Amino acid sequence: MPKTPGDHAFTAESPYGTVAEPTYSGALSFMRRRYTRDLKGVDVAVTGVPLDLATSNRPGARFGPAAIRKASAQLAWGLPWPWNFSPFDRLAVVDYGDCYFDSGRPEQIPQAIEAHARTILDAGVFMLSLGGDHFISLPLLRAHARAFGPLALVHFDAHSDTWRDEAGRIDHGTMFFHAVQEGLVDPRRSVQIGIRTHNDETHGFTVLDARRVLREPPETTLSEIKKILGSGKAYFTFDIDCLDPSCAPGTGTPVVGGLPTHLALEIVRGLAGVDFAGGDVTEVAPTYDVGEITALAGATIALEFLCLRAAKSGRPAP
Repeated sequence: MPKTPGDHAFTAESPYGTVAEPTYSGALSFMRRRYTRDLKGVDVAVTGVPLDLATSNRPGARFGPAAIRKASAQLAWGLPWPWNFSPFDRLAVVDYGDCYFDSGRPEQIPQAIEAHARTILDAGVFMLSLGGDHFISLPLLRAHARAFGPLALVHFDAHSDTWRDEAGRIDHGTMFFHAVQEGLVDPRRSVQIGIRTHNDETHGFTVLDARRVLREPPETTLSEIKKILGSGKAYFTFDIDCLDPSCAPGTGTPVVGGLPTHLALEIVRGLAGVDFAGGDVTEVAPTYDVGEITALAGATIALEFLCLRAAKSGRPAP
């Protein structure tokens, strides 16, 4: 780690380990990870995709990656609770920065996101992406399916995002319809959690709606999820509006009646052992946030996902 204190995003000499830094100062990478585009020896690259051109209601998710990074500083000083280890003692994690695209060429954005993901995956590095609106999952899935084949989808959301659409449109409510049509995900092995908006068609996905998830203990929900997933590769995607607006007001399409943060975290933690190929956290829009609680929820969910990856690695500290 750094020979001099502070600004670990730039001064860290190793992608391993955690060194406490004041939460109110310093360069704001995700969890104080080193900013780098050098993927040699890296296990996980955290990257932002600051897109909100596909939103159907309130814009602002383009500021999500920056807000999540800022909030993550509050989590970066010690061991994540209730895990008894730091993921950064087991995994070499870097902040790869943000995907670049020209917002004046929206027709080129999906290809830019996919190419960005391919660069990371082709280096044999696991990806955790920070949105941005939820459309980003489609080009990310294209890159992951290219690397791993069709994937199961573990989808936390208030919306199904499977409404029918014509090919080529950029929309954050239709990308999983396209993912099925393109053969990127296997809906028979996929599950949607927390849904509370109407769609006449499931397209083969199993839907565990918000009322059901709120009524059942998390162990019951997890048992159903794991039964559906089986043992194949899966992709994790968490739209922050899965949480109730009382827990996550800073999002573009809030829907009341959602999951409380503690229940969502219990379900995410219970996914230990699932063979995830990658994942994303999307739709944090800090303009509408209150006291950074949405950004902090997004950062915590992203950290929990890293803990899942570290737990599955079984790797001791270097």
